[in-house]
Amino acid sequence: MAKLKIASYWAAGCGGCDTAILDLHEKILDLAAAAEILFWPIALDAKYADVEALAEGALDVTLVNGAIRSSENEHLAKLLRAKSKTLVAFGSCAHLGGIPGLANLFNREQIVECVYRDSPSLEGSNGNGQGARVVPHTRTRVPEGELTLPELYDTVRTLDQTVPVDYYVPGCPPTPKQIWSVIETIVAGKLPARGAILGASERTQCDECPRTKHEKRIRELKRIATAQPDPETCILEQGFLCLGLVTRAGCDSRCQRSGVGCRGCYGPPPGVVDQGAKALSAIASILECDEEHAAEALVAQIPDPLRSFNRFGIPSSLLRRRSL
Repeated sequence: MAKLKIASYWAAGCGGCDTAILDLHEKILDLAAAAEILFWPIALDAKYADVEALAEGALDVTLVNGAIRSSENEHLAKLLRAKSKTLVAFGSCAHLGGIPGLANLFNREQIVECVYRDSPSLEGSNGNGQGARVVPHTRTRVPEGELTLPELYDTVRTLDQTVPVDYYVPGCPPTPKQIWSVIETIVAGKLPARGAILGASERTQCDECPRTKHEKRIRELKRIATAQPDPETCILEQGFLCLGLVTRAGCDSRCQRSGVGCRGCYGPPPGVVDQGAKALSAIASILECDEEHAAEALVAQIPDPLRSFNRFGIPSSLLRRRSL
């Protein structure tokens, strides 16, 4: 039987998803035995021109991790879509927008100002901390010709807001166990109906978390920086934020087992349209207050509610971005 032809591309993300694939360790050899990897920039010396030279549909499966926030990301997403029979949004950034999606709380000009002009760690153009700081441009003339950089978009998008996506693998990053399960499903030709979430559960993190649970009533909100939760009891019941109530399971409760609350990277379970809004509603319903001023004081203990409740999904939420 001919080997599958596969590819992987890293768009706007941290690289953790590619590293998670490498964390398959010796099973990488099993992957190489079952599939021919034609394009994987983190591991292979392949060029964009190599992908452009492929016939349409030449790739059986392509995993795209990272959000779409530049013209380069969009170009590769469209190119790989055309060359792939099956395109998979791999990891939280491609699936939901991820951490890069928090940029949608600002506009492009604010981000450029913060990174290239306002950062106290930057030196001036003359090397001594004085003078104008250099801001990159998409086109720059030099004696040898014109240099170009990708355009930074004002809005970060998910992969499926850019091109049609066949399947989704959630997680920041997906666990190696989950990745291998997905690879085995692909190699065996047993993919479900298009649009499905692969390698994760339809239950919630709370359903699968091993911690002991009682009635959830919270009188005080705490932070890991100033207090440590009991290792056996539900983290949320102890007053630490945990999004297990509104997050799809499938990661073996990695965060909860390590002593912190679920951050929500696997996205919402079935039936939840907006994970952040659902988290706000669910957690507000278990805050125990006697008077209005006490309720306000308790809510004020939530650090940055928007980022706390929708850390990974701003681009895929009903909000999409902040209007500026």
